Amino acid sequence: MQKYSDIDNTDLRILSLLIENAALPYTEIGKRVFVSGGTVHVRMKKLEQMGIVKGSQLVIDPAKLGWDISAFLGIYLDKSSLYEQVATELENIPEVVNIHYTTGIYSIFLKIVCRDTGHLREILHDKIQKVNGIQRTETFISLEERINRSIPLSEV
Repeated sequence: MQKYSDIDNTDLRILSLLIENAALPYTEIGKRVFVSGGTVHVRMKKLEQMGIVKGSQLVIDPAKLGWDISAFLGIYLDKSSLYEQVATELENIPEVVNIHYTTGIYSIFLKIVCRDTGHLREILHDKIQKVNGIQRTETFISLEERINRSIPLSEV
């Protein structure tokens, strides 16, 4: 992973403000960090080109829309060399929201979100466990997500 030395304190302050509230207009951010809105725009484009900023998205609470089950799956693969193939197939399952290639007892650890336990069973049985290369899975249902935050950004 590449670290960038051309990120300065202004870039970090801009990112910190957007992490706190991604809907802030660039003009407001500029006022808070003492640069123009155009400068904020240019710096954000630079951070996107560097791969530091990977876009923006609307964050919703799935439970408030009736998607009440969050579960984590530890996946054992037949062979670790099947990771790319399995991960590509898992990406096609809309309920899979995170995929991690891991060390330890699981080859893959992922998060899925479902409407209820019947939906969870359907996703596990009819979709995930039918992916070629998956030997078996272990499921952990989340009872509560306490925090979900970005890393703290400190000045350079």
